[in-house]
Amino acid sequence: MGASPQPSGKLLATERGRDLVLARTFDAGIEQVWAELTEPERTARWFGPWSGSGEPGGTISVRMAFEQGEPEIEMVVDECERPRRLALHSEDEHGSWHLEVELSEVGGTTLQLTHHLDEKAEPGMVGPGWEYYLDMFVAAHAGQALPSFDDYFPSQQAYYVGLVPE
Repeated sequence: MGASPQPSGKLLATERGRDLVLARTFDAGIEQVWAELTEPERTARWFGPWSGSGEPGGTISVRMAFEQGEPEIEMVVDECERPRRLALHSEDEHGSWHLEVELSEVGGTTLQLTHHLDEKAEPGMVGPGWEYYLDMFVAAHAGQALPSFDDYFPSQQAYYVGLVPE
């Protein structure tokens, strides 16, 4: 049995509130990572497939394939600058989700996910989920077995509850 995944996210203070920031680095070119981040048949392997308009201002419907009941969520594409930046938002009964993903290529490709937290968002509930999904992305990219959410929550919850905005 392998070691438990270690949390790596940071909480940053911003003018608007708090940002939860996580990153992963891939031994691959930026175009390949962008394709795995944005093409529905590839996102299906680690997050869920989507349909709709992926253009800025468009709405996509994402089937959360790894969540109980595989719920569909709608997200609005705020920005899409291939192959470097994707910004999306969604609002539902659980609050607002404002997400940005930035890719940079130096050696490999680094993916940085920023979740702009609203006042109701609890880092202890949100952080472990993003660690899980980013590790799902890493595993799908590498053709490895997908991790189990049970290895992330609740074990990483205390780390995120204890984060103080930098």
